[in-house]
Amino acid sequence: MAGRSKSITAVLAALLMSACASEPPLETVDYVDLERFMGDWYVIANIPTFIEKGAHNAVETYSLNDDGSIATRFTFRADSFDGEQKEYNPTGFVTDSESNAVWGMRFIWPVKADYRVIYLDDSYSVTVIGRNKRDFVWLMAREPEIPRKTYEELVAFIASVGYDTSKLRRVPQEW
Repeated sequence: MAGRSKSITAVLAALLMSACASEPPLETVDYVDLERFMGDWYVIANIPTFIEKGAHNAVETYSLNDDGSIATRFTFRADSFDGEQKEYNPTGFVTDSESNAVWGMRFIWPVKADYRVIYLDDSYSVTVIGRNKRDFVWLMAREPEIPRKTYEELVAFIASVGYDTSKLRRVPQEW
């Protein structure tokens, strides 16, 4: 029986290792200057969470709290530009202070969702936020529109890091 138990353990370990190998950790940018990152970000496209489905004029706003946490205000109109205004206020916590690119985002205590800055242009005008699970992704910009070429390049980048971009949705922005 002991031999069988070791075999089962070995098989489970191999399955876990192969599962990990198929989903390597999502690489982040080298460094995020948090003060520059704060402010408004228009959600250009995403693989939406259940609360974001049908969102219009989605904006994520960050501000640094005195304790180093990040106050977040996520607003959007539900299902149309005239839809009900929705607002969520999760708190971000930098979990990798060397890069400031890995956060835990808390919507409900005590859970902190994985939140990784995987792309950020030098001017801090366009960013991509991802998760190791590759279930959700957000392409955001300081303006409500970005050039088509930039959008296409970022969609290609999102695909290159393991996302199924057929699930990516443009977020309507009209200001």
